[in-house]
Amino acid sequence: MSEPTSTKPYLIRALFEWCVDNGYTPHLLVTVNGQTRVPMAYVKDGEIVLNLGPAATKDLQMSNDAISFSARFSGVSTSLYVPISAVRGIYARENGHGMFFEPEPEVAEDSTPEAVLPESPKKPTLTIVK
Repeated sequence: MSEPTSTKPYLIRALFEWCVDNGYTPHLLVTVNGQTRVPMAYVKDGEIVLNLGPAATKDLQMSNDAISFSARFSGVSTSLYVPISAVRGIYARENGHGMFFEPEPEVAEDSTPEAVLPESPKKPTLTIVK
C-alpha cells in the first residue's frame, strides 16, 4: 500500500473555507524559496503574508501540490504560485485564529524524488492559535 497523501493541503483548504464562511479574511504565511513565485518587493526575512480573501484574489486554485492565483500589488496584476511545502500557516486576519506548520525542506527543481526523501515520513506539525 502506498503512503497516504499529506493532510496539509486539506487543512489549508478547510481553514480557508472556515475563514470565508465566518466573514474573516484568510491570510497565508509563506516561506519564499526557489519554487515560490511572489512579488519579491514584498518579501521580508524570506517570508511573505498573502491575503487570500475572495475580494483580493482572482482564479484561486488550491490543489494538493500548490496554491495559485492572481492578485494586485500596487495596482499591477501579478500571478502567484505557492507550493504547499512553502506554506507556513493560514489564519484569519481579524482574530489570528488558524494553523501553523513546521518548515519543510526546500526541494530542488532538478532533483529526483529519491534524492529528497526524508529519513522518516513527513507529517505536518500543527499549532493551533487561539
